Amino acid sequence: IRAMGSKLGARAIMKKAGVPVVPGTDGGSNDAARIAAMAKKIEGPWFVKASAGGGGKGMRLVTDASQLEAAARAAIGEAKSAFGDDTVYVERKIERPRHVEFQVLADAHHNVVHVFERECSIQRRHQKVLEETPSPALAPALRKKMGEAAVAAARAVAYVNAGTIEFILDARGNFYFLEMNTRIQVEHPITEMTTGIDLVQWQLRIARGEKLPFKQADLAQRGHAIECRIYAEDETRNFMPSSGVITKLREPGGAGVRIDSGVYEGWDVTPHYDPILAKLVAYGEDREQARTRMLRALGEYVVLGVSTSIELHQRILQHPQFVAGNVDTSFLDTYKDELLQPARDDVPDLAFIAAALANPGRANRPVRANGEETEAPSPWRMAGSWEIGGAK
Repeated sequence: IRAMGSKLGARAIMKKAGVPVVPGTDGGSNDAARIAAMAKKIEGPWFVKASAGGGGKGMRLVTDASQLEAAARAAIGEAKSAFGDDTVYVERKIERPRHVEFQVLADAHHNVVHVFERECSIQRRHQKVLEETPSPALAPALRKKMGEAAVAAARAVAYVNAGTIEFILDARGNFYFLEMNTRIQVEHPITEMTTGIDLVQWQLRIARGEKLPFKQADLAQRGHAIECRIYAEDETRNFMPSSGVITKLREPGGAGVRIDSGVYEGWDVTPHYDPILAKLVAYGEDREQARTRMLRALGEYVVLGVSTSIELHQRILQHPQFVAGNVDTSFLDTYKDELLQPARDDVPDLAFIAAALANPGRANRPVRANGEETEAPSPWRMAGSWEIGGAK
């Protein structure tokens, strides 16, 4: 954890282990002028990054060399405030990369395996929104090569635990070490559903000193799984966290659907913690079945009281480029006009209520439950009482 807690230190370890790293500076500094001078020796555009950083904090994208010093100064200040360490460094920006990570398991008996990859390219503000496995971008040969690099990375720090090696992948199939997460990750369920390996259980069994009973050749991927992170945030306000009390909650279920959640009706969603409410996972025999099952599950998901990312996920999953598997870390920015709802401060709430009431049949179309025709519940009934102008 100490070795990989510093991005600069991790870069040096990976280079020594023969794991590809993004071209960048070998050292860091808290002097903005020095960082700017170091960056100019590398082909741009550039990312100025906090060495101790994570989650996009202490990171600045620079496309103009004249802005390097100002960006470094801002990154240094943010790094100091967020992490107590103001060291920053520079990496070349890889254009339109995919974010592909490999799950690893390593025990105290020197056994290390990878449990295949997760595609994590759908992001906003450098935070993951949707993940899937297998990655649509990996042919068997590339998967094998990246998996071997992930195992080498874990061995290089004598790692013992469940962990993740994160890579960025360019359009030509070149991949580079990004960072190591020395812990279980939010997106672990999709790996569990496609491999049958209970990662949380094995994290505990490894900590107890047990030996992994399987070798790399014993592991295989079956089917496809997609995870949607259900955030309490408002996409119309630049993904600002949404706080309030959950007044109504209906979670989806059914074949191939898993939900990991810790909230319930009456839960007070505050602005003091990460805005994630739940992880919704859909499994299928192939990617298309997983995608359509996820769309069905999202359509059944009801959360009232706070804004959520449910509708955004529906739009992402139906976008032609996502359907084709053509994604990268700039996906939401590239297609923002099609995917993101515009700010609606100028539209009164009454207008949305009127629009919903104008099409009541949509909420009450027949659905099949237990082999019998039934009526879907009205969302207005589910919401309980609602008021317009003081009258219920």
